[in-house]
Amino acid sequence: MSRIGRKPVVVPAGVEVTVDANNVVTVKGPKGQLSEEISKLIKVEVKEGVVEVTRSCDAREDRSQHGLARTLINNMIIGVTQGFEKKLQLVGVGYKAEKKGNKLVMNLGYSHPVEMEDPEGITTEVPSATEVVVKGADKAIVGNYAANIRAWRKPEPYKGKGIKYVDEVIRRKEGKTGK
Repeated sequence: MSRIGRKPVVVPAGVEVTVDANNVVTVKGPKGQLSEEISKLIKVEVKEGVVEVTRSCDAREDRSQHGLARTLINNMIIGVTQGFEKKLQLVGVGYKAEKKGNKLVMNLGYSHPVEMEDPEGITTEVPSATEVVVKGADKAIVGNYAANIRAWRKPEPYKGKGIKYVDEVIRRKEGKTGK
């Protein structure tokens, strides 16, 4: 039995979880609404404020979907109640970010500023010129958008310049020697 899959997911007050006939789980809460299609091999039941995820048999594919389904539902519930956020840091001389409407404008050493429009359901904040915070209800979209921002200038190993996650550790390399 999957250790993660057999744990029940507690539904907090103010959150509504529904499962339709096609195994699409919909979660509504104060920060929005999320829905995810769960594999047909998995059975999802909502009972008295608790979501239980079970599987019909012990086949390999069923086992692989069990913990995943439970985690997806748990992340949706966390997303509509608390939300998710990723913090990015710009390291380098002249690297800075600013917010213009729903666009994130960054100067990253190119001949032009890089403009990125916030996708639906995602907000970006710029607390300081070298910090960007990506917030949203859907964990996958928040992580993907943060990765797209980081892809403009990945941190390099010699000076550490680039866009990095706040908790990321960059392995540094030694430069050339004089001789």
